[in-house]
This record gives sequence, C-alpha cells and structure tokens, in this order.
Amino acid sequence: MPSIYTSYDRNVRLTWVYLTGFLVVVIGIGYVFTNALDAPGILPIAVIFSTLMSFGSYWWSDSIVLSMSHARPIGPEDDKELFRIVENLSITAGLPMPRIYVIDDAAMNAFATGRDPEHGVICFTTGLLNRLEKSEIEGVAAHELSHIGNRDTLLSTVVVVLVGFIALLADWFRNSLWFGRRRSNDSEGGQLQLIFFILAVVLSILAPIATMLIQLAISRKREFLADASGALLTRYPEGLASALCKISADPEPLVEANRATAHLYIADPFKGHRIAKLFMTHPPVEERIAALLGTDNLQPTTNN
Repeated sequence: MPSIYTSYDRNVRLTWVYLTGFLVVVIGIGYVFTNALDAPGILPIAVIFSTLMSFGSYWWSDSIVLSMSHARPIGPEDDKELFRIVENLSITAGLPMPRIYVIDDAAMNAFATGRDPEHGVICFTTGLLNRLEKSEIEGVAAHELSHIGNRDTLLSTVVVVLVGFIALLADWFRNSLWFGRRRSNDSEGGQLQLIFFILAVVLSILAPIATMLIQLAISRKREFLADASGALLTRYPEGLASALCKISADPEPLVEANRATAHLYIADPFKGHRIAKLFMTHPPVEERIAALLGTDNLQPTTNN
C-alpha cells in the first residue's frame, strides 16, 4: 500500500545519482565536442558550468521553476479556505505547511516544487481555484502534497534544470557549426577528429532526446503514486478523480506552460496536441481515474 513516504529515501538517492550522472555525461559530451571542434577550452568550461548547474539546480530549482511559470505568492488573507484545506492536509500527512503560489491563468492546473518538505511549494492556477469544488481542490492539494512528501519535487525540478542544460549544450554545438568552426582534415589527427566530429553530431541530436525521455518516464511513474498517496490522505478518491476529469476536459491551454516544466503539473498543460504515448508528460487521465476509482467506470460522479 503506497503512503506519503513510500519513495522519500529512494528519491533522495535518485537525485544524487542524477546529479552525479549529469556531471559525468556533461564531461563526456564536453570531451567529444572539444575534439570535434579542436577547441581545448570547451571541456573546462563544460565542467565548470555543469558543476555550478548541479549545485544550483539543488538549491534554487524551485525559484527557477516558479519564475519560469510567472507564479506569485499569496497569504492566508488572500484565500482563507484554500489555506485551511492545505493546512489540514499537511497536518494529516505530518508535513510542514507549504508555501502557496498562484498563476493568473484561466486554465485549470497545479504543481508542486521545493527541494524538501521544509521548502515545499504548491502552485495553483486561478482557473483551477475558481472552477473546482472544495472536495476537488482538496484532492488536487493532496496529490501535490504527496509529491512533496515523496521528494518527487526535488527529483523533478532538478531534472528540469539538468535536461535543459544538456539541451543548451547540444544547441550550442550545432550553432557553432554555422560560425566557422570546422575540422582540420590535413592535421595529423584528422581522421580521429572526423570520428569525434561525427560522434559529436550524433550526440547533439540524441542526447537531448534521451534525457527528455528519461524525464518523461520519471514523471509518468510518479503521477500514479501521487494519485494513490493523495487519495489515502483525503480518504475520498472521487474528489481527485473528478478534478482530473474536469482538468483534462478543459479546452483552455495554460499560457505560462513550457516543455521544460510541463511534467511538473498535475495534468498535461498543453491542450489539443496529439503526440505519441512515448512523449507524453503524463499517463492517460483515463488510466489515472480508473486506478483511483478501482473500476472500469472512467467518468466519476460530480456534484454539478
């Protein structure tokens, strides 16, 4: 039976594995790009920047994500009922009260961030707060608190920064090819440099795709666990199921969403885009609702 702490320790370990792996991958990519472009300065720069990005993503990833999402903090005086809901759920889960942020957007969505429960943040769109019922908002809040309790927020937000940096590194290499950097065929190491050049081109294309697929796979798996943990918190899975049903049916796209942060949200923030399941940021909402209700009935009953 999943609980609010099911993956706490595992996600902490995974975070350090990803940070270490990120350093190794960036150093390897930097080494290949250095030899491909015959530019010795690339490798030390890549190492310095990857080290800074690793530590920065751990300490400031939440601030980066909130800034990218144009979210603003609110206090109890702004929405007493919302704070009461989150506070009660936090007490039930044995977690510190997270900070509450909102995004001024008509679309219905929410996400959580923060490197640990003491720095947890839950962010709601105004569209969600204005259009969902109390039991549904409670289900969404419980889902996001579960992400915080399981340390999904640390893992997910760190991955956002690291994946983004690898994509930027790959883009830089491809762009450098247009600014006069060419391999030297008449040098003694011309053949070896040609091999590095081909490998660099392949890496610049495949590395961002591979890291993105890892990012999406992590996100999809964590959503199922957060749904189950959230349902246990509220003891009312129908509330979260109904919220997911309404959010997925909402045709309004989230203006502030971008591909780097899309996997953080409770539901896919992009509407009207049919993409392969491999590239989906979230599991199909029908599967999530069916799992919550423990039935083949995919349409939960609402009070509307």
